Amino acid sequence: MVLKRFKDKVNSEPNVAVFVDGPNVVRKEFDLDLDALRETIEDVGNIKVGKVFLNQYASDGLIEAIVSQGFEAELGLGGEKAKESDVDVYMAVSAMESVFKNEIDTVVLVTRDTDFLPVIQKAKEHGKDTVIIGMEPGFSTALKNAADKVVTLD
Repeated sequence: MVLKRFKDKVNSEPNVAVFVDGPNVVRKEFDLDLDALRETIEDVGNIKVGKVFLNQYASDGLIEAIVSQGFEAELGLGGEKAKESDVDVYMAVSAMESVFKNEIDTVVLVTRDTDFLPVIQKAKEHGKDTVIIGMEPGFSTALKNAADKVVTLD
């Protein structure tokens, strides 16, 4: 009986897919606390997918910190000639894949970048709740207005 009760509680929370725009928010000037970020996201629901997208400049220490917080580090392809926009493409494609997964209820994007507005719009069209987590300066007003929930980090 206790086991059933636990299972019901877990199933009552939404399943969340999280996509972090590393080059945009995992920067020294923002001093993003990955532990606090994970806790913030867990308030939204059960993290089923958690990916931090990085460019070729990501250090081994950063990758290790990301993995130790339960996220998957995704390195953009392209080697030394990769651009920050390449990371955006990989993140957008991965986020769109989650939009079409029935087991995902909520799509969370951690970014300040307006390039991800179409992902938010498509997620909502397909019945997904949307959350944008970002920080100032440069947190896109269009993203904030399009998402169901907005979290601004200090």
